[in-house]
Amino acid sequence: MILTRRVLRWPIKQSPSLPVNTCFSSGIAFDSIKMAAMFSSSEISKTASSLFSAYASFAGSMMLVRSVANELIPHQLRSYLYSAFRYFFTPLSPDLTLAIDERCGMSKNQVYEAAEVYLSTRISPKTERLKLSKTRKQKHFTIGLEKGELVVDGFEDVRLTWRFVCTEGQKPHGGEKKHFELSFNKKHKDKVLDFYLPYVFLKAEEIKKQDKMIKLYSRQCPFSCEDDNERRGGSWGSIILEHPATFDTLAMDPALKKMIIDDLEMFLRRKAYYKKVGKAWKRGYLLYGPPGTGKSSLVAAMANYLKFDIYDLGLTSVRSDAELRRTLLSTTNRSILLIEDIDCSSEVLERQMRNKNKKLPDKTGLTLSGILNCIDGLWSSCGDERIIVFTTNYKDRIDPALLRPGRMDLHINMSYCTTDGFRLLAPNYLGISSKHNPFFAEIDSLLNSTEATPAEAAEELMKSDDPNIALQGLVNFLKRKRDEADDETENKATGCGEVDSSVRRLNAIVSRVKRLKTNVDRRKIMMRKRK
Repeated sequence: MILTRRVLRWPIKQSPSLPVNTCFSSGIAFDSIKMAAMFSSSEISKTASSLFSAYASFAGSMMLVRSVANELIPHQLRSYLYSAFRYFFTPLSPDLTLAIDERCGMSKNQVYEAAEVYLSTRISPKTERLKLSKTRKQKHFTIGLEKGELVVDGFEDVRLTWRFVCTEGQKPHGGEKKHFELSFNKKHKDKVLDFYLPYVFLKAEEIKKQDKMIKLYSRQCPFSCEDDNERRGGSWGSIILEHPATFDTLAMDPALKKMIIDDLEMFLRRKAYYKKVGKAWKRGYLLYGPPGTGKSSLVAAMANYLKFDIYDLGLTSVRSDAELRRTLLSTTNRSILLIEDIDCSSEVLERQMRNKNKKLPDKTGLTLSGILNCIDGLWSSCGDERIIVFTTNYKDRIDPALLRPGRMDLHINMSYCTTDGFRLLAPNYLGISSKHNPFFAEIDSLLNSTEATPAEAAEELMKSDDPNIALQGLVNFLKRKRDEADDETENKATGCGEVDSSVRRLNAIVSRVKRLKTNVDRRKIMMRKRK
């Protein structure tokens, strides 16, 4: 009542700009503030203690319910209930996440490879950890993501987030499993799949071509460059191929060289043609000839010309058809599969024949049928734009089943050094031309009558920096080769003559023995008649 009277005694003066109601409301609000200040601190503490006691009682009840549930409800049912609870009460996310695994079955995932190359150029300043590498032949540093790092990218009006994830394999020696996670708004799914990912493929190819390094892969290589051992799953190790051979430096017949280049270029541009005729996009070459004629150099020149990696496969290291399939499936497109000295690898097949003859179980498991199936069968179609090169010193030792078109499409004879080949070697090694040089005519004549490999001719040219001394040394070498060949021919002819004379003498002796025996028999008969 006292408070009410005080309020009523306040002089209420009406402001010219405010109504009476506004002034009266201001007085009531002031009284409310005074009433709130009258609450004692003891009442506030009682309220807080009651809240804490209610929370403790609720927490204890929940713990009791949880203990009872763990004891009475089976684990599988609890998991199902929890997942159902999260499904119904968790708000739906507007984002969609695509998981891009490193491997697609037994083959390499091309989306993963393209993303790995593309994201190396999209590193943001907020990224905390990166992998950095550079080889001697690279022009720029190679940047890669560490596990768990994020990269934010934009495409038109779409915001995309990449995340690199590594998880431990379930098997004891399974290694790490790697994949990328691409997240974006669900409403942009069609744009990402139809336009953004093809754009990533295109940019990745451009980046690869800018700093392409040709690699030589081998299953016996103990290490790999740029973590290629991890990328190939441990099947192949690699080194950077720094072979300087090109088609300009090969000592080959110009017409043969042009034919090889034209065949390679036609192969590259006929992807649609191979698909139309129903054949795998691959090409097989057989390089045959004596040792030192440049077979390995030609393979290196093909790789440098095409910018293809080389996979050097030794069949003696493959123990079964299944292992051969796994090995070939781990190779990449745009590559050359090299199988050197295929005639020496025939011992792999000879083991199988010996085991069959002895009625022993075939422990190797590698068969001619398995090799043919990987080269020209169903398994050969598991890759595009591939070249298979076989080399041999003895073409006649190869199984005819391997020689037919479709397996070895083009047979290239790597012959001895010719005059055209020498005219390529001389400028490359000595920096001279054939004009007004007295040695060239004599060397041409000797090469036409002497069998010398390009490797032997090149070795003679490297023995001196003086062109005249080097050419004179080559002339002397070719003359020695010619004389040795003539002596060998004479020895063979002499040997054949000696054999013929020996045979004639032996025949004469046999005839004489027969005549003597006949005479003795006649004498015996005559003596019997006399008796």
